[in-house]
Amino acid sequence: MFTVHHLGKSQSERIVWLCQELEIPYELKRYTRDSKTMLAPADYKALHKIGAAPVITDGSLVLAESAAVVDYIIAKYGNGRLTLKPDHPDFAAYLYWFHFANGTLQPAMGRNMILNRLNLPDDNPVRMAMKARLDLAFDLVEARTREAEYLAGSEFTAADIMMGFSLTTMRYFLPYDLARCPDIVSYLARIAARPAYRRAMEKGDPGMALLLT
Repeated sequence: MFTVHHLGKSQSERIVWLCQELEIPYELKRYTRDSKTMLAPADYKALHKIGAAPVITDGSLVLAESAAVVDYIIAKYGNGRLTLKPDHPDFAAYLYWFHFANGTLQPAMGRNMILNRLNLPDDNPVRMAMKARLDLAFDLVEARTREAEYLAGSEFTAADIMMGFSLTTMRYFLPYDLARCPDIVSYLARIAARPAYRRAMEKGDPGMALLLT
């Protein structure tokens, strides 16, 4: 058994969700953000040098980074479930969207979050450029969710787990109006209907309103 160290309202919700989908045994240790700074507490930061969520421990192993943790759990405990093999016709799509979450969408949201806190004028060139890049990222997800049931295609995969946080909980830190993205909203309704997702959110962040629209 391994331990998922879950920081409230963070990317570590992906790991709790993954474990629920795979129905594998794990220990969940929850940590609460500082009420004033909204940063991780000292005991969470002490888990790993990067000081950020997610972090898992498995025996003497301490592992961070969402994608690395997801790959590790699937390979060691998931028997290859929630991923696609190289000979699958949707393998490339799976890889693209799995890495799009933290390679494109999450960084774009993070940059806009920081720029918003600087209180720059709306016509600031950097702010306008970063907002346009964020809108483009959401446009790409919107187009994909219009043409496919899940991000990799017809099958629910770890790519959906990786993307879920950025489309939902991350909007607590960077509000983003999904009224312009009706297909993403429909996609999130499919995600929300999954029992494992509901169980994960109730275990990891009980009482937190889910930003599904």
